[in-house]
Amino acid sequence: MGLEEYRKKRSFQDTPEPKDILDDDNKFRFVIQRHRASHLHYDLRLEMEGVLKSWAVPKGPSMNPKDKRLAVHTEDHPVAYLTFEGVIPKGNYGAGKMTVWDTGYYQNLYPEQNLSSDYADGKLKITIHGKKVKGIFTLVRSSSMNKKDQWLLIKHDDQFATNLNYDAEDFNLEAFSNNDHHNASPLNLKSFVKPMLASPGTKIFNDKNWIYELKYDGYRALANIESGGVELYSRNGISLNDKFKSVYMDLADLEHTAILDGEIVVLDANGLPQFNALQNYDEATTKGILVYYIFDLLHLNGHDTLELPLLDRKQLLKELIPDTPHLQYCDHVEAMGITVYDQAISMGMEGVIAKKASSKYDTNARSSEWLKFKKIENTETIICGYTLSTTKSRKFASLILGMVEDGVLVYVGTCGSGFSEQQITALYHKFEVLKTVEPAFEIRQHLKGREAVWLIPKLVCEVKFSEWTPASVMRHPVFLRLREDKALEFETSGPTSKSAIRQKSPDAEFSLEVDQIQVSITNPDKLYWPNPKLTKFDLLDYYIKMSEYILPYLKDRPESLHRHPNGILGDSFYQKDHENLPKWIETVAIQSKSSEKEINYLLCQNQASLLYMNNLGCIELHPWHSTIYQLDKPDYAIIDLDPSAENTFEQVIETALIAKDILDSAKIKGFCKTSGASGLHIYIPMGGLYTYEEARDFTKLLCVYINEALPNLTTLERSLKKRGPKIYLDYLQNRKGQTIASAYSVRPEKYATVSTPLRWSEVKSGLEVTDFTIQTVPNRVLTQDDLFKGILGAGINMEKAIDLLMEN
Repeated sequence: MGLEEYRKKRSFQDTPEPKDILDDDNKFRFVIQRHRASHLHYDLRLEMEGVLKSWAVPKGPSMNPKDKRLAVHTEDHPVAYLTFEGVIPKGNYGAGKMTVWDTGYYQNLYPEQNLSSDYADGKLKITIHGKKVKGIFTLVRSSSMNKKDQWLLIKHDDQFATNLNYDAEDFNLEAFSNNDHHNASPLNLKSFVKPMLASPGTKIFNDKNWIYELKYDGYRALANIESGGVELYSRNGISLNDKFKSVYMDLADLEHTAILDGEIVVLDANGLPQFNALQNYDEATTKGILVYYIFDLLHLNGHDTLELPLLDRKQLLKELIPDTPHLQYCDHVEAMGITVYDQAISMGMEGVIAKKASSKYDTNARSSEWLKFKKIENTETIICGYTLSTTKSRKFASLILGMVEDGVLVYVGTCGSGFSEQQITALYHKFEVLKTVEPAFEIRQHLKGREAVWLIPKLVCEVKFSEWTPASVMRHPVFLRLREDKALEFETSGPTSKSAIRQKSPDAEFSLEVDQIQVSITNPDKLYWPNPKLTKFDLLDYYIKMSEYILPYLKDRPESLHRHPNGILGDSFYQKDHENLPKWIETVAIQSKSSEKEINYLLCQNQASLLYMNNLGCIELHPWHSTIYQLDKPDYAIIDLDPSAENTFEQVIETALIAKDILDSAKIKGFCKTSGASGLHIYIPMGGLYTYEEARDFTKLLCVYINEALPNLTTLERSLKKRGPKIYLDYLQNRKGQTIASAYSVRPEKYATVSTPLRWSEVKSGLEVTDFTIQTVPNRVLTQDDLFKGILGAGINMEKAIDLLMEN
């Protein structure tokens, strides 16, 4: 079709749309745009033959295979339209607002077939890799001659499919700005909205239908944002605008009306909340960073979101929250509750909040669909009274503490230590207005003759203790602080129940449902790293968090398994050939010249197969450089900077920067990552255009140039004995069947380091491999795009690069 029709329909003096320019990169990109023209619809565009083949989808795409969405074929659009957003003025073709709804790349499901021929025949089967739209789709043209522009867009029943009602508008931030959205019952922004509260949990659990968030030790706060201003207030309706001015100012910059729910904390240098610093917060003097962690969205642009499932609310929220110093989206982990809890406690956090993924937001209610699990050594209790001191100078001897158990206030112990004199005086003044003659419970046997003064059970305090006695009383409780931000809500549950504190270790074996597949997890508590102490659970947790990032570098690539079944201090072994795998694991048989037989390689196609490998003890992941679709042509080449024991990491950095200069001179965009051990890896996109031999020879040429620039520091000598104290420029990694640790792969090294993609600006003096670990990398990727995705893109022009190298 070309761009003739596109050109005829537009006057580029009157429309901001991109001009009619062909682009033959053919990178198989796609975009779905939300187009509010005379009728709201979605436009699907696929990069093909130098243009974007385009379809208007009136109801938008669906992830439900039962939905057969009408897709009306329209004129081809220029490739530059992939990123177009804006308003097409009235009087122009397609007038209205255009926004990008989803974007990514797609693949031909049958790569041996010609995509253009399939398009001409009117039947495309493709795999779409987007953020909202994922998996296999069919685009098929109507067989009727009168309806030749009418196609159907149909989702296949794969691991990404859903059987629920699917409306693209439910996943669109802008939709909440318009009056035609079907959720049209906005909350009153002028009124005080009470937050949804979590019930105390009894035992942390794993469940694929639940998500798990860190429990921050701070002030619960809601924010009402509208054109007239911002109101930041506590769970009891007290204004926090002045106290936390920097959060208030960042909220005021949001360009939406909204009601947000979250926790305000002060973070220390280690990123841990400091409640005392928050209580005494002064913007000028308090050390630490003030952050509002936002975890829920009650209202957006004139429409409440209370009835949306939690995960849908969080998706909208994630798109809404800008990157500011004082506002942070509160992320979550799905399914792995026990791991999240254990990791939170080891980090020094307060605990976790478990939330049912489908839960709706219930204002002014404590729900069993939200559960809180706190550190077992600390708990919140209710001050029900105090005992008089025999020392005249002391206002009281000990606190009489209670908890709510099954709706009844019960005695849990007395606490007589941990107070400062100032705290005793401050507490005593608060007690004066709460005195009552009615005892909260009968505990004469516990007072041992001491005189009790009873209080209305309203104040909540936090204590630590060693264990529960058989009589369900805390042993050796120590006062930590008064929770002035909380007051007892005594209808059905209190701040914590005793049973929530009696935790047991995770089960030795369980089955985790992932991608609708049951994956058996064995020995989750097995220690994999001695320092810091990290278990198989921690490894699984990392790869669950990182699966979205790492799977593109594993999918459709034969895997060489490096197994550490007993952690990094135990024996390890490599495994390529596999038998008796679960039926859902995909494999590929490849003839091996050395063994004169076919090797049955495992393929890591999804999160389930990734976790299966992890459970086998695969700490690190070793995919081939090429895919099963063209095994002899790699997608990238690698320069492995491998230092000797005598080299410093600063010297490795120096070598990497010289390598970048050489790549720049050849107009090659290289990509750098830490090895996760002592070196750095530099990747060069090949795009499957060259054989392994061609990629290896070209990489060797680059290494020769690097060696010429640093002859006293680097070597191409492979032999360890002959190499000496120099950095080995290893170009021999570029061989068929040779593997190297993938991007984002954990390494079986001290500190659980991760092979982490870097910006070139980060490759400088002071860079440390140990900055990138199983504990730090998941947080790192939340704030940036995948730095390494370019290695899977278009390949270099090797001939032009060699010419440029020769010229320089």
